[in-house]
Amino acid sequence: MKMRIIFIGSVYFSYKMLEHLIKMKANVVGVVSKRQSNFNADFYDLNPLCEQFNLPNLITSDINSKEVIEWIDDLHPDVIYCFGWSNIIKKQVLSLPNKGVVGFHPTLLPFNRGRHPLIWAKVLGLKESGTTFFIMDEGADSGPIISQKSFLINENDTAHSLYQKIINNSLKQIETFTLDLENNTENRVIQKIKSNYWRKRTKADGRIHFSMTSEAIINLVRALTKPYPGATCFFNEEEVIIWSIRKGNNKQPYLEPGKVIKVNQNEIEVKTGDGSVILTEHEFNDMPVSNQYLM
Repeated sequence: MKMRIIFIGSVYFSYKMLEHLIKMKANVVGVVSKRQSNFNADFYDLNPLCEQFNLPNLITSDINSKEVIEWIDDLHPDVIYCFGWSNIIKKQVLSLPNKGVVGFHPTLLPFNRGRHPLIWAKVLGLKESGTTFFIMDEGADSGPIISQKSFLINENDTAHSLYQKIINNSLKQIETFTLDLENNTENRVIQKIKSNYWRKRTKADGRIHFSMTSEAIINLVRALTKPYPGATCFFNEEEVIIWSIRKGNNKQPYLEPGKVIKVNQNEIEVKTGDGSVILTEHEFNDMPVSNQYLM
């Protein structure tokens, strides 16, 4: 009999993984999802996919509730896949399947545990990251690793392109480790190295300070572009979202950071701490920014 899988998820990544499991003809016996989320910018409704393929779908806002525990237990899962669920899963749920609960984190664990990993990787200018699947324990991203694959972060990568890279990596991984789990041949690697934890991003972390280097500003904008909420600056005390950016060539040392150097149709060149950047997609609309200052 094929391994019985319960799937838990609530974001676009969850949808792509569940869709792939269905294509693989994996034995998904039930899905736990959310009706909506004010927490996840990439929230995705899994119910239409469940209806299309007649998968039982329990919608909940409390993954640790008695209702959820009883519903999962009644389906007798061998394993639970939890990909894209932002709430802590407690011991009673973790102990339900005999093979454990498989979690996911888009870094090369044990390094860079914690919150907003794609955003921090790009903001900090990392050149490499990865996708890691692991057996969840009561810690944060700390359980034994069963699959890991790296990917490069290029200069022009954005939040959107990095998101696609983690999907592409993970589609390949899920095929391999699902078969390994089914055959009891998975290799569980204990995380022994001391790790760092990335903190939760705040609204202030998305603020552009034009005294920063051009590279730092570009990384910030590209890290926070769609599906995330965007980096921001201020003009005349009004907050404005910046979606897309590229490096400029202005090196005039006597201009203060934030000075608007040139406006060419929709493109706005702004002085930075070490040069300039060109804002190419933004929400200034018809604001008169020529020869003004952005803060």
